[in-house]
Amino acid sequence: MQKNSQNFSMQDAIRLAGTDAGQQLLRHLQQSQGEALQKAAALAASGDFRRASASLAPLLDTEEIRALLRQLEA
Repeated sequence: MQKNSQNFSMQDAIRLAGTDAGQQLLRHLQQSQGEALQKAAALAASGDFRRASASLAPLLDTEEIRALLRQLEA
């Protein structure tokens, strides 16, 4: 996986979604921030990856999420 979020591809997202940590991350976000996650997904689906990424940034700023992201980067 590429570390630079500007180079994050759909293939990277699919690969991450298939990992245990990726599934945990998605479940956590759906439970705690379902509406915001749906909005980001809709933005990404429409091709607006910049706004999708920006809307997810605040959601990813918790210790639990950072721990899952570190697992994904490994």
